Amino acid sequence: MANMFALILAIATLITGIIWCVDRFKLAPARRIRQAQLTAGENEAQNQALLKKAKQPGWVETCGSIFPVLLVVFIVRSFIYEPFQIPSGSMMPTLLVGDFILVEKFAYGIKNPITQTTLIPTGHPQRGDIVVFKYPDDPKLDYIKRVIGLPGDRIIYDPLNKNVTVQPGCAGKSSCASALAVTYSDMAPSDFVQTFDSTGNGESATGFLQVPPDQQVDGGIRLAQRTETLGNVTHRILTVPGQRDQVGMYYHQRDRQLAEWSVPDGQYFMMGDNRDDSADSRFWGFVPEKNLVGKATAIWMSFEKQEGQWPTGVRLRRIGAIH
Repeated sequence: MANMFALILAIATLITGIIWCVDRFKLAPARRIRQAQLTAGENEAQNQALLKKAKQPGWVETCGSIFPVLLVVFIVRSFIYEPFQIPSGSMMPTLLVGDFILVEKFAYGIKNPITQTTLIPTGHPQRGDIVVFKYPDDPKLDYIKRVIGLPGDRIIYDPLNKNVTVQPGCAGKSSCASALAVTYSDMAPSDFVQTFDSTGNGESATGFLQVPPDQQVDGGIRLAQRTETLGNVTHRILTVPGQRDQVGMYYHQRDRQLAEWSVPDGQYFMMGDNRDDSADSRFWGFVPEKNLVGKATAIWMSFEKQEGQWPTGVRLRRIGAIH
């Protein structure tokens, strides 16, 4: 859908641009000549005919007016910043459902907006970056996660303690002596409660409520919170107390144990901050560099809402840089 919109925008910009150029450099000079003839002429019938020819067609005027707007939108959206909406809670508490974010498109290369091929390399993701990318199994979908593993890293995830181990430059080796410093604070109750709706097929999650720790919500589970320091990047993560991942659903890399992955060259390992409610690299594998869209940098608007529901308010306090 995103690429289709980019294609439509590119075509509209091209068509209106051609019309604007033809009018400015060919049709407009011809109209000025006819207007000069109209001023000098004395025959009324001839003047009326020249007046009709000298008038700019309405559709040409419209195309000429919207072309600069389309051009600016195309350049900004394709190469500088693009807005995205957060549709799910997989990146809570860093990003909430209803946040509208700005993504820096040039952070990891200037790309062709239609094919997503890199035209000018400008950099590579770093551990801890929050990145928007094309979902590898369906590139029409945009995902947003945090970069945990870089090319060459070995990633080990403890599904019980919810701890990540990162061993840089260790892919393909049987043993590694060094590991990145990944530290965690003590677990504490968060401000978020996961709610459930009982159905005939069992329980299904319906959303997240932001409720102070001293208040209770019937039928909900209070999520636990702690800080994770990944190298020099510190952020908060959420977990469901006592819940263990379904390890059997993990992406199983050949010659590796379950919950252990070696990141191939040119690919990245991504995880959501809401560790027990995120479909990420643990379940479907790695993200190729060609799928990267950009780096999330700021929240420019935030609405109080639940997934799949209409907004009920505005969260102005969330506007600002993403940490």
